[in-house]
This record gives sequence, C-alpha cells and structure tokens, in this order.
Amino acid sequence: MDLSQWIERHADFQPNQPAILFEGATITYADFDRRIVRLARMLKGELGVGRGDRVAHLGYNSPELLDLLFACARLGAMLVPLNWRLAAPEHLYILQNAAVSVVFAEPDFQAHIDGIRAQVKDCKFVGYDKAGAGWLDYDALLRRAQGDDRNPHVSYDNPLLIVYTSGTTGRPKGAVLTQNAILWNAINGTHAQDITRFDRILTFLPMFHVGGMNIQTTPALHAGATVLIQRRFEPGAALQAIRDFKPTILLQVPAALQAMMQHPEWPTTDTSCIRLAMTGSTIVPLPLIRALLDRGIPCGQVYGSTETAPTCIYLRGDDGARKIGSCGKPGLHCEVRVVDDQDRDVAVDQPGEILVRGPNVMFEYWGNAEATAEALKDGWFHTGDIGYRDKDGFYYVNERKKDMIISGSENIYPAELEAVLADCADIQEAAVVARPDARWGEVAVAVVVRKPESRIGPEEVLALFRGRLARYKHPHDVIFVETLPRNVMGKVLKYQLREMLRR
Repeated sequence: MDLSQWIERHADFQPNQPAILFEGATITYADFDRRIVRLARMLKGELGVGRGDRVAHLGYNSPELLDLLFACARLGAMLVPLNWRLAAPEHLYILQNAAVSVVFAEPDFQAHIDGIRAQVKDCKFVGYDKAGAGWLDYDALLRRAQGDDRNPHVSYDNPLLIVYTSGTTGRPKGAVLTQNAILWNAINGTHAQDITRFDRILTFLPMFHVGGMNIQTTPALHAGATVLIQRRFEPGAALQAIRDFKPTILLQVPAALQAMMQHPEWPTTDTSCIRLAMTGSTIVPLPLIRALLDRGIPCGQVYGSTETAPTCIYLRGDDGARKIGSCGKPGLHCEVRVVDDQDRDVAVDQPGEILVRGPNVMFEYWGNAEATAEALKDGWFHTGDIGYRDKDGFYYVNERKKDMIISGSENIYPAELEAVLADCADIQEAAVVARPDARWGEVAVAVVVRKPESRIGPEEVLALFRGRLARYKHPHDVIFVETLPRNVMGKVLKYQLREMLRR
C-alpha cells in the first residue's frame, strides 16, 4: 500500500464528500482520486519519473501541490517542495543537491527558475497555467497522459518527502521523510486534535513547510475531512474564510495569530465555529494564548521540527488552559527524553536537550551521512532544543541549543548570514544573533566589527544580502562594535550579544 490509497479509499466510502476547496472550486474525494491517477500517469509516461526520482514544486499553496504529493507516493517518487521565498542561488543548491529530475513551477516563479535552469542538468521544467519558452505545458502533458499509473515495489517504506532545512554550517540539509513517517504523523495529528471526517480545516500556512503540510492538512485528508486551501496567508482573507467557511480547527503560528488579532475585523469576526486552535513552530507568547482562551477558543500546541514530520509533542485542547505555556505530552506514537550532555536522562523539572524517537522521525539527511549520524543516535533524534518535563509529564521548551532564529515561523540560521558578511573586505568580523521583535517574535541583527580605516555603514552592510539570501533572512539592523566577546577558546559569546541587544 501507499499514501495515495488514503484518497482512493475515501473516494470509495464517500465519493461526494468535499476533499479540497480552493478559490471557489470544490474537489470531491472522487475528483481528487482521479486527479492523482491522471498526474501519476503523466509523471510516469510523459516525464519518465521512476521510483526514487526527485520531483520539485515551486509555487504557493494549491491543489496541484497535494496532487503531486500523492502522485509521487503512488509511484514511489520523492517530492521536494521548494520554499518560494528563497533566493535563486539557494534554489539552485537544492535542485543540484537533490539531483531533481522534474521541476513544476507556477507562472510567478518561472522567470526566477530561468535564471538558474542552465545549471540544473538532466532536468525537465513544467509550467502551470502559462508555460514560458523552454517550459513543458502542464495541461498539455495531462491531456496526453495515459497508460500505467503505478511503479512496482512501492510501499510505506519508500521515501516520499525531502524537506530542506538550513543547518548550522550554512548549507541547507534535506530531511528525508518516508511514507510511513507521514502516515504515523497523521495518526499523531489526528489524536492531538481529534480530527474526524466532519471537521473543516483552513490551511493558509505554506505547505512547503512540514507545519503547513502535516500538522493539519495531511491528517485531515487521512481522516476524510474537508480542507480549504488559501494560496498564502493574509490576515483579512483568513478572517473572511473563518466567517464564510466556518472551520472547526485552525492552525496558526504566533506571527500569523498576532496579525489576525491586530486586524480591524478581528473583534467582529464570529469565531464560535472553531472548536480548537493549534499553534506552535516556536515558543508561543503567553499573551497570545490567553487572548484565544479569553475569547472562548480552546488552544493547543504542537512541538516538533522538519525532522519529526513534525508532530511529536502536543498539548490537546482539554489541557490548554490548565497547562498554559506547555507544549504538551509525547505523541501517541512517539517517545521523548530530556538528557544532559552525556545523554543521561535528567530529573523532573531539570533542563536538558529534548530527544525524540518514533516512526515519524526522518530516515536521514539526503546525501549527508555525517549530519545524519550526528542527529540520529540509536534511533533518537537530537533536536538541539532545551526543555524540561514537569511532574505531570508535560513538556516545556526553554530555548534553542543551537543559534537558530525563528522569525515569523521561518527558520534563520546565523551561519548563512555570517558567511555573507565574511566575504566583505570592509568587515573584520561579525556575528548574527536574534533580537526580540513585537511583530515577528525574533529578527536577525548583524553585530559587526569594521576593519581599520573602513567607513562602511549600515545600509551598505544590508545591501550585501540582496539577491543572495531570501528577504526574510536579511538582518533588520546592524550594530557596530569594537570587538566581539569571546571565550578562552575563541568562540564568540553570542548570549552576551543577545543581552546587549535586549538592553
């Protein structure tokens, strides 16, 4: 069996049940099943996609992205969802690293891909809606597609997703998730949120992230529920969807939740349809949780990462008010430990690194045995997050062991930015750290030591990032200092820089 049979079975049990709503169109489970079969035929017959081949998607949220997920599962191929906010050099690295054989792109991004296409060898490029010069036309390929829609030796053990997440070395790593990982994540997600076929799910978070794809969307489809997809998040449109669609469950990261609460239509929007609001992706500010609870909306949390698919610890709605600030208990099919630097379990209420084990955990980092061995030890994924467990078995996250910055739910790794700064002849040394921000939770700030006689200013430093890294990764500020604080081993003491910025 494979993941596409979720949809096949629902098409048999409830063919007329809406599976996906998108921009005024309704796709029933019977429709969805036909779309997946037709796309699988196109991938195999027209594009030559075989078991294990990598297929990339660059675009906003759409039914076509979900079609591609399940069609790849049907063929045993692997989907590489691309973050549309990345710069061209970042996309080029991912496409080359994963040796992608087919790229599907929406019209908004075809010119972007044209700039790097010549450097991606042995790859076909398929354009949605309007295929530019040198692009294969998606609709024409679908019309021609016929023949077989399956590949042999495909099962839940096959890898399905390669989701790239930046690492502390500055290069993104591709977390490989099997079909089994997506299945067990869906089961955990269903338990976390009590999802049934009667639920209505609103998806506006980007599905190139495991959060947007797998916290609610794939669990809802596993349960036979209805999903309303919005191309991208816009607070007014999200509030309109709550009024019109009346979702029963809602997923919001703190930055999106805050944007909705600050919108002028928030006070007058009827939210009584929402039986549960889930949040996560970073440490959630308590005032946001209290604002939901004060409005009568039960609030839960999900803790996880790209490598855990992501649902591994969760706070169910029943415990939301009683354990405010906790990220919950280990998932139904997950094990969690909190350990010291020697991987020894720590006592209750004592901080340590959070470790996770379960069938939802990634198989490996694509083509990176060293990083895989570092992250996965005896089956336990080392999250790099510091937290603790209370006497009731609820977990709390204190801080990140690594230097990752989470800005508006996007991960920013300082090493990437520091590599850009290191290339500048006017900069002696530099470090990038997080500064708290009312809107985004955190933003990146560059702390720079100029070279002697250099007169480089803040605007010139910020200009170094244009066209090299995604806009959301750029520093929001530049602070010039005489020296960077270091320990006796020469390591920059970033905690001192963070304290300086807070002051």
